[in-house]
Amino acid sequence: MWLEDYRMNDISGKVLERTLQFRSQVESLRFSTDFVVYNPLLYAWDLHEKYIRKYVNKQVETLFLGMNPGPFGMAQNGVPFGEVNAVRDFLQLDGEVGKPPFEHPARPVLGMDIKRSEVSGKRLWGLFSERFGSAEFCFETLTVVNYCPLVFMDRGPTGKNITPDKLPKTERIALETICDSYLKDVVSLIQPINFIGVGKYAETKLEHLFPPQEGRVVDSILHPSPVNPQANKGWDEKVTEKLVSLGVWA
Repeated sequence: MWLEDYRMNDISGKVLERTLQFRSQVESLRFSTDFVVYNPLLYAWDLHEKYIRKYVNKQVETLFLGMNPGPFGMAQNGVPFGEVNAVRDFLQLDGEVGKPPFEHPARPVLGMDIKRSEVSGKRLWGLFSERFGSAEFCFETLTVVNYCPLVFMDRGPTGKNITPDKLPKTERIALETICDSYLKDVVSLIQPINFIGVGKYAETKLEHLFPPQEGRVVDSILHPSPVNPQANKGWDEKVTEKLVSLGVWA
């Protein structure tokens, strides 16, 4: 769709308009030739647009912020923490997914046909499903976005995932400047009072942009990645306990 199609008064329309600008801004960046970079806001825009229209469309109490797309989640379908079964069954989303200009042989983009589950997304959306029952009820009080929309992999045979904090300093700062601006604009539209990073990296970004103050919670939950040893036993109980202790959940 053209940019003009999103110039409407509703929140999701404004988020979409800003996201198209964000997409162009990150696409204009240049990164080390050591990396393969995917931008799912380009090749998976259909599903990302549907996610925003359906679930980033109102003011909410709580924002959950992820770091960047997982290789088997948002990298495949454009949905934050996009574990394919959760996207289809809990979020009730489906759509067309294209291909990045260059695919790492070990990291093909299969869209909604991917068979591998993304553990982080399975845990996060599984917790929300258990607590709220339906996505519609869940998103009455919260929403989920990623700080950075890009996927970074090394050029080795395994396509090892590279997190944004591991980028060369000048490249990281250029990227984070754009991501900071986008996040501030989205927050100005959805106006949360609770800012929860999914992991410490996201919490650090939230603290920088939205410092804790009276009436505002800025904290983090344990990242659900299986790479995090603490997440591999009782993650949902630990996270629920943390959110209750913060007063984010009753």
